[in-house]
Amino acid sequence: MATGVAVSAKALVKTYGATKALDGVDLEIPAGEVLGLLGPNGAGKTTMVRILTTLLKPDSGEASVAGHNVLTDPDAVRRSIGLSGQYAAVDENLTGFENLYMVGRLYGKKKAAAKTRARELLSRFRLDDAADRPAKGYSGGMRRRLDLAGALVAEPTVVILDEPTTGLDPGGRIDTWQVIRELVSDGTTVLLTTQYLEEADQLADTIVVIDKGKVIARGTADVLKAQIGGERLELVVASPADLQATVEVLTEVGIDKPTVEEHTRTVDVLVDGGTKALIEALRQLDARDVTVLDIGLHRPTLDDVFLSLTGHTSEAKGVEA
Repeated sequence: MATGVAVSAKALVKTYGATKALDGVDLEIPAGEVLGLLGPNGAGKTTMVRILTTLLKPDSGEASVAGHNVLTDPDAVRRSIGLSGQYAAVDENLTGFENLYMVGRLYGKKKAAAKTRARELLSRFRLDDAADRPAKGYSGGMRRRLDLAGALVAEPTVVILDEPTTGLDPGGRIDTWQVIRELVSDGTTVLLTTQYLEEADQLADTIVVIDKGKVIARGTADVLKAQIGGERLELVVASPADLQATVEVLTEVGIDKPTVEEHTRTVDVLVDGGTKALIEALRQLDARDVTVLDIGLHRPTLDDVFLSLTGHTSEAKGVEA
């Protein structure tokens, strides 16, 4: 089993003009674990990835990957990592097999070993049937899977996945999650940036949230959820005419402002009393003759954590710093 620290960053700073993409970021990943790096668009996630993969130099601070300093020993870092970026790095004129075989040869594998590894990964990512077709005929999801396979050709000790499941259908996403779990079970260390909070919840041993270039939270998913406190009380009413009364009741029993989805006639609010709050809400709604079709209590999600920490949801699209 791998031991020690596989990835370390200390006081990293990177500026673009007047903008600080990274403002003193510290980060550490124990060997054989998954760290989920979360943050709104423009928070600095991709800048961090570029520094750790030697594609960008920090203005100050230091970082090491697999024991190698990214500034003084970049070649050793590159030999130790696999990278899958936000956009599939695939040669469209080569077949799927040829893409992976080429990567293997570039990493110094002998011809037979490169062929064997390419076929193994094509099978692992459900690309067997398309292995000998030019990649320009692949769907977007197939290209993403081929790109991720390319990051694993050299069997790296550290894999950096920058939004690896973007563009994949649910089946492809679940397949990728399984591959990541298998990598970690074999001792590989993974840095994962993702816009899918469920993905971080499923895979990450530790989560680091950055915003405006600074780390604003770190811990396990459970620890981060516990920081919010309380549970969410959600209910669906029978009539749109009852929404206003429902908001008034949930305002009284909740600890923040209720949110309303008029189309589905759903109202939810963060509560501190759990079951007691649920019972009190039902009592007051019954007194107002409000018919409730569905009601439930839910633990905070990472979406709630993200919203609490950054002030907005993780779904906004934009240019990543």
